[in-house]
Amino acid sequence: MARKARTLHTCSECGYSSPKWLGRCPECGSWGTLVESGATPASSSSARVPSSLTPAAPATPITRIDAAASTSLPSGIGELDRVLGSGVVPGSVVLMAGEPGVGKSTLLLEVASRWASLGRTALYVTAEESVGQVRVRAERTDALKETLYLAAESNLDVVFGHVEQLKPSLLIVDSVQTMHAPGVEGVAGGVAQSRAVTAALTTLAKTSGIPVLLVGHVTKDGNVAGPRVLEHLVDVVLNFEGDRQSSLRMLRGIKNRFGATDEVGCFEQTAGGIREVPDPSGLFLSHRGQTPDGSAVTVAMDGVRPILAEVQSLTVDPVAKNPRRVVTGLDNNRVPMVLAVLQARAGERTNEKDAYVATVGGMRISETATDLAVALATWSSLHEQPLPPKTVVVGEVGLAGELRRVPSLERRLAEAARLGYEYAIVPAGEKVRVPGMRVAQAATLREAIGLARPS
Repeated sequence: MARKARTLHTCSECGYSSPKWLGRCPECGSWGTLVESGATPASSSSARVPSSLTPAAPATPITRIDAAASTSLPSGIGELDRVLGSGVVPGSVVLMAGEPGVGKSTLLLEVASRWASLGRTALYVTAEESVGQVRVRAERTDALKETLYLAAESNLDVVFGHVEQLKPSLLIVDSVQTMHAPGVEGVAGGVAQSRAVTAALTTLAKTSGIPVLLVGHVTKDGNVAGPRVLEHLVDVVLNFEGDRQSSLRMLRGIKNRFGATDEVGCFEQTAGGIREVPDPSGLFLSHRGQTPDGSAVTVAMDGVRPILAEVQSLTVDPVAKNPRRVVTGLDNNRVPMVLAVLQARAGERTNEKDAYVATVGGMRISETATDLAVALATWSSLHEQPLPPKTVVVGEVGLAGELRRVPSLERRLAEAARLGYEYAIVPAGEKVRVPGMRVAQAATLREAIGLARPS
């Protein structure tokens, strides 16, 4: 005799299920996230042998499968294609997450417009705005195209009806947390609904070959909102991020079944919409005719992409007894350590000055390869002596004052040489030859300061 159905409580953060309510999820540790998600029938006491089903299509030898069906198509936006691998793969599902107001909807509307401008049909489904609101934004960003269709729908069945009528070659859904699947219990954005909507759209993509781009919200921790199963169902997970105080936007790959996840796309938020930045180094270098004191140019790696960045340091007499350390765009713990090494190993009296260290253009750098730039920019500010013109510095500073090698050094210097830099100060121990650039090696921070003194 079959038992009664059991009520399940599912965590809205990670999808963990429990037959009873718990205050804290045992899986992810979140409090108050277990909600009732319906009942599941209990298994019968007697085991059943599943009956065999006739497959809709026979299994095919892998050598007979046409690989051309999965050839990627250009989206019309080069920076997006760079992150995706080589373009949009037919039948793929891409989830783009990001904070509110960062520009996800504007970017995907631009994708739909570029897609339509190539003579293909795109369907943009918005469940958060009206078609009038999207039309106004499309006018502002010059995204009006005849083969770009809009639909303001939150019912998943109606969306499938639009797909059946239009047969688009690209489907954009904004957002997956606001869509509702009829017949599934729970509210839109809940665990059951988000899972059902994503699974249905994934099935649609795989069976029809239509690529689907989904907009996803993020939690306060920066993770994709909803159960973790969403990231497992889709093919690609992208994170669109940026500081609200800066126009720079970065598109990073978190998961990609068709390419690497270390590529980064750069965009700029303007009054006319989202603009591609194929050469982002220019955003982070101040336009100046003469090198000022307190400034050093370095090369940071964002994924596999080298980007030139300017580090500035300002040292002034302290107002209080304890000198201040104000850091913007760099590691708050790393910069004071580099200043301490500069004092202990190079004899510079950094403890007698307030130090303000920042990057230019709103760039955020977390890697240690910028240590030497912080040290030389501070030395330059202390002595009011600028570094030699067209100089780039790269290196990690150790607590003993030694300079440590950094990865991809030759690639970094090649990018600097491409932008016209002629002199580089790097850690000793690695043979680097870059055409058109003179490379000087230093074993210690004190040696690097000697090389940075204008002759």
